[in-house]
Amino acid sequence: MNVEQLEKLLNLSFNDHNIIKRAFTHSSYVNEHRKEVFSDNERLEFLGDAVLELGVSQYLYRSNTKMPEGEMTKLRAAIVCEPSLMNFALDLHFDEFLLLGKGEEQTGGRERPAILADVFEAFLGALYLDQGFEQALKFLEEHVFPKIKAGTFSHEMDYKSQLQEYVQQFKDGNIEYKIVEEKGPSHNKEFVANVFIQQQVLGEGIGRTKKEAEQRAAKKALDRYNG
Repeated sequence: MNVEQLEKLLNLSFNDHNIIKRAFTHSSYVNEHRKEVFSDNERLEFLGDAVLELGVSQYLYRSNTKMPEGEMTKLRAAIVCEPSLMNFALDLHFDEFLLLGKGEEQTGGRERPAILADVFEAFLGALYLDQGFEQALKFLEEHVFPKIKAGTFSHEMDYKSQLQEYVQQFKDGNIEYKIVEEKGPSHNKEFVANVFIQQQVLGEGIGRTKKEAEQRAAKKALDRYNG
């Protein structure tokens, strides 16, 4: 594994290259290199899971001041679930740095969701040990939190209900949603929704369905209130 290449990709400089390499070392690789001193990434994954949960929890608590505990728990679960972590790993090209055994490599291990999710958490654990929580948090701020803010996980949340509750509690006026534009061919259509409060546009959302577009518009309105 080329740690220097990873450093260049992530614009980071690691103190301990061995621990970073261990984060990308799958147990199948260790099993095939018993004569050499290798450790797999399972312990780092355990640590990274805790770092990720704390980092995401802190972000949700601070950036969504009106979101109730139950909704934060639901959103956090969507962010730290295996499919999401796999996508984070693929976005960062972590699959290209994996050290796998030959058997695992031949059976598609480099594309296996569980392995990709594990390596993302293991890297986060390694980064925490190498440079501390603040650097791990900065990494999340660059590569994870923007996706939360962009509404990548909005399909898991009922932002429309949250907005309704907020408006009823703090504001006067009705909420109205309008689909203002439809883009793309019929098999790949995108919808643009606006949310109106007191006849003023407070949020716009784009989605593959009308419901998704409205949910994202509601989130934008909530962000304005929270901001």
